[in-house]
Amino acid sequence: MDVMAVLQNVISSALIYSAPLILTALGGTFSERSGVVNVGLEGIMVMGAFSSIVFNLTFAEQLGGATPWIGMLLGGAIGLIFSLFHAVATINWRADHIISGTVVNLLAPALAVFLTNVLYGARQSTFISQSFGFHTFPLLSRIPIIGPIFFRNTSLPAYVGILIAVICWFVIFKTKFGLRLRSVGEHPHAAETLGVNVYLMKYAGVLLSGFLGGMGGAIQAQAIAINFSSNTIAGQGFMAMAAMIFGKWNPLGAMGAAIFFGFAQSLSVTGNYIPLIRDIPSVWLQVAPYIITILALVFVIGQSRGPAANGKTYIKSK
Repeated sequence: MDVMAVLQNVISSALIYSAPLILTALGGTFSERSGVVNVGLEGIMVMGAFSSIVFNLTFAEQLGGATPWIGMLLGGAIGLIFSLFHAVATINWRADHIISGTVVNLLAPALAVFLTNVLYGARQSTFISQSFGFHTFPLLSRIPIIGPIFFRNTSLPAYVGILIAVICWFVIFKTKFGLRLRSVGEHPHAAETLGVNVYLMKYAGVLLSGFLGGMGGAIQAQAIAINFSSNTIAGQGFMAMAAMIFGKWNPLGAMGAAIFFGFAQSLSVTGNYIPLIRDIPSVWLQVAPYIITILALVFVIGQSRGPAANGKTYIKSK
């Protein structure tokens, strides 16, 4: 296999695996910018994955190629609804953010697997016929060198995620909504004195994280796993959180970190084509993303400083 083919294969796989992480990391950015730690991103991804597969299996014959895209939006809606539990627990009931998120992570997989067994039976396959597959951009793929590598047989959801990351950066740093969201995450009482509805902004941040996290789970199920099972989501939510912190709570930084972690995930698939990696035992390539995440936590994330009021309980002034 020549160099061009290797680069195309590696980059295409990296984009496929990074797409769910990009959207989920962006969701975590909105939540933590509002001052709410959303450890429940893993569980939210599970519910997004589950709901998208159920939708796909039900409507694939009627909707055809549009099925995974509508399933992605449905997964986002279900993730938004599921994140509402975390929002109520942390904002209104003043529960500890980590404990509330952990409850979401424990509840979601058990509920999703139970409902899967109820709907399809323990032995019936949930593999879908309509998936995201590969996409070739008609004009961009003809650009010499760059075109075949980045725009031929690649992941369209990843490019959608990159576009959403740019939009999220603009919203957070260039709009009144973003300024209010960041002020709530830094000093909610000061924001309150300026007339900002702190509770509303916190709800907006958590619900946006649920919507984007649910979309991420739907992409993971419909582009990578192609079915739903107990291991469809296996740590991707935590990787997305690591990418968010690695990117310093900046949507563009989180996107870049998510692509890096996506590349690490894709090594188990593309490692055989990379000269320096092909001799490494496959088991090490499979655990590489988790090792890299831990190393990022130890050497990089420990130096990061998030929003000042992140994870702190807010009580409205009287």
